[in-house]
Amino acid sequence: MKKNISILLLIIATITATAQPKEFKCNPEWVQKIEQFAPAKAEVQPKKTRKVLIFDRITGYDHWVTPHTTEVIKILGIKTGAYETTVTKDPFCFEAKNLKKYDAVVLNNTCSKGPRRDLILDALEEDTKLDKEQLEKKAAELEANLIKYVKKGGGLMVVHGAIVMQNNSMAFSEMVGGSFDYHPAQQEVTLELVEPNHPLIKAFNGKSFVHFDEPYLFSNAYSKKNFRPLLYMDTSKLTNKKKPIDEKIKYVSWIKKHGKGRVFYVSPSHNAQSLEDVRMLKFYLDGAQYVLGDLKCDDSPADL
Repeated sequence: MKKNISILLLIIATITATAQPKEFKCNPEWVQKIEQFAPAKAEVQPKKTRKVLIFDRITGYDHWVTPHTTEVIKILGIKTGAYETTVTKDPFCFEAKNLKKYDAVVLNNTCSKGPRRDLILDALEEDTKLDKEQLEKKAAELEANLIKYVKKGGGLMVVHGAIVMQNNSMAFSEMVGGSFDYHPAQQEVTLELVEPNHPLIKAFNGKSFVHFDEPYLFSNAYSKKNFRPLLYMDTSKLTNKKKPIDEKIKYVSWIKKHGKGRVFYVSPSHNAQSLEDVRMLKFYLDGAQYVLGDLKCDDSPADL
């Protein structure tokens, strides 16, 4: 009976995820649905309580999925016992003393204003009365704190638009694995598995994942591909391209080491409908467990 219910939920989720998405608010009914879909058990049970900081401040483009994604990350931790979460929009959360309290940080759709593309500086301007010199100095300090935190062993999960957070900072780009370039219009995207047997994509059972999304393309550190790719898309199948795309294969999710720390970037998804799927929920959970250091796997750069 339980197996039949799981299959039915997967069918419903697949139909929902591949339909033209419509925006809706994150309401209790949707949260309850995610609680039902979410894995009951983590891949690895942590030996000690793990603490995760979710930062979901937005100063630029406001992705409607942001509150949904925050709820998903919270639910995955609560239901499985994999971690505890604290949610904040305060840029001062990147003070070194505060970061020490957490095993990992999740940057959730933290899009900055263009063309400067410095969310920390944006937020400080909105929240404080510092003068220009003080603002720039403090913003640089807080960004450096986050990068140092990861280098020294902290975990970092970067979701969808969060790659834009410090988009003109090469240090941030090197840590995350790339910077945002642009994306064609939303469309049905097929996510292919780079290594079907890799532990971080176990959730997809060796099969591709189809959904509506913004097909993100990347620049800066992405060209080095100093990461272990997990998911990719065939750019020859994309429509509404602004300009020719130089490579047929573009990666949309990866893991990497940065110093002693671990980074998980996941571009999917712009739409909450994509999260109404047991596969995507497990993928998020496994990625979180990787950055926390509990799920061990090969994160060496692939020979691409």
